[in-house]
Amino acid sequence: MAESMEGVVTADRQQDTEVDTLKSTVSAEGLSKIELWSRRAANRIRYQELAKANHSVYTIFASDYTALRWFDGFPPFDDDDDLDIAHRQFLLDVISTFGLLEQAVAQFDARFTLRALRFISTIRKRLTPRVLAHVLMVLYSSEEPQFKYFMSVLAENKLGENHGLVSDVVESLREHWGLSERHLGEKNGAAPKIPWSKEVLPEIEVYISIMIQVHLFDTKQYGSGAGFSTELVDRIREHNRRTLDSLGAKAYLYFHLFHEQLHPKPPSRQSPVIDLRGKLLGALRSAVLRKDLDTQASVSVLLLRNYISTADITQADLFVAQTQFPPSASNNQVARYLFYLGRIRAIQLNYTAAHEHLTSATRKSPTTTVASGFYQSATKFLIVVELLMGDIPDRALFRQPSLEFALEPYFRLVQKVRIGDLAGFNKTVKEQEEKFRKDGTYTLIVRLRQNVIKTGVRMLSLSYSRISLRDICIRLGVESEESAEYIVAKAIRDGVIEATIDHEKGYMESKQAGDVYATREPAEAFHERIKACLAIHDDCIKAMRFPMNQHRLELKNAQEARERERELAKEIQDGEIDEDDAGEGFEGM
Repeated sequence: MAESMEGVVTADRQQDTEVDTLKSTVSAEGLSKIELWSRRAANRIRYQELAKANHSVYTIFASDYTALRWFDGFPPFDDDDDLDIAHRQFLLDVISTFGLLEQAVAQFDARFTLRALRFISTIRKRLTPRVLAHVLMVLYSSEEPQFKYFMSVLAENKLGENHGLVSDVVESLREHWGLSERHLGEKNGAAPKIPWSKEVLPEIEVYISIMIQVHLFDTKQYGSGAGFSTELVDRIREHNRRTLDSLGAKAYLYFHLFHEQLHPKPPSRQSPVIDLRGKLLGALRSAVLRKDLDTQASVSVLLLRNYISTADITQADLFVAQTQFPPSASNNQVARYLFYLGRIRAIQLNYTAAHEHLTSATRKSPTTTVASGFYQSATKFLIVVELLMGDIPDRALFRQPSLEFALEPYFRLVQKVRIGDLAGFNKTVKEQEEKFRKDGTYTLIVRLRQNVIKTGVRMLSLSYSRISLRDICIRLGVESEESAEYIVAKAIRDGVIEATIDHEKGYMESKQAGDVYATREPAEAFHERIKACLAIHDDCIKAMRFPMNQHRLELKNAQEARERERELAKEIQDGEIDEDDAGEGFEGM
């Protein structure tokens, strides 16, 4: 047995060497992908002969999932079929991520789990029931309950309480994906030969469930996905494994997304998302008690999203006040939390805090085209909040490639607010009302009417040292001088402008602006920037990783060297060894 195992290992290494050589010559010889696979298939016979010596050959390669392609019993493919070649390679890529999950469990390191989760985003467009079925066949035998359950979800068949017989599952698979009997087993429903010889880890099972969630969500099977996700999060809560934290957080995300798509949708008070709050609060309580920071951060964000979707701002504010968001959460979760927190503060008229949270959210959000949706949403709210604060966003913001098209209605809105055109502002809001409601900014934009007037007053105060109230009426489109005087007085009281009103003569006189560099404002601005840089430095130091007990190993080696030196010196003194014989040892020290 040892000789056969050694032969398989040697053969597999030789195969990898040959494949690397072929890959290096593809560009030189102009070989196509099919020709490359044909050459690899020509050597398959001798590897299969070696594999037959040990049917559990996978146990040799516990960390090398590429050996899966030489299994006896692997789903058959035609090397001359380009689709089968692509499907096989894609299937091997999917199964290779299971090695990352095993490494995460063995080394208790969440980085491998996060790497496997990132892989899902790259393959989600190619996930099909056929691929998922092949993955399940590699992991489970056809008699296992989990195999039947997953297959029933993929085949969309209601196979009864016990998910039906094996023959029913086999028949449904043959009908849906045309799988051959060589892998499914004999016609009498016997269990096929499954190459996986180890127990399936809970992490791998949850990872497969997440892939099924992604497939159901992308194919808009929201009803099936909601039921499947409910059972999944219930199974996850039964485990208390820190290696499941990142996977559980992702499962809860899709659990909430599925229920959001069920009718009636938010903000209806009959929406199914309201019924989720009890389960999410229970999950948050369990995560806090178990110190599951990933699930705690994810569920906290989902609860804020839930409250905001149904306009329960008071409950959202109480939730923020009564809970603590984990400071060590991932950057994406922090960005989402700050985004929802900024929306809550904006609705509560706390525009300064809202601007701070939304600015941080846009800085932490990815700006690539792959995930530009969140960046666009956060920027839209940031623009509206800046307008409510009386500021005008930078024009360069609207020229960014990922924002130019999405911010076009907001650009027109900013133009009207900038010049204080009240009539043009009302016209723009009326034309883009549907767009603003869809973005969730309409409620805040309605408040901008007073800001348009204030902006107009501020522009007039900066342009004229003295201007009559009648001219203000004409510029702002106000009906009477009394209304204009009231608007100017309110702007002075709110600190929008620094001016005085002469009621008898009917004019407004602006005060000369002071030197801002004579105040503490520049020093405070530099202080905030330096504070942010130091915070980044501290975060980098905390994020550094060092090998465990490496310093002890160095001390141990140094101590052993000193002991050898003392032993040699003692032997020389005792005359048991000559200095010439010990010279080589001393030179090495």
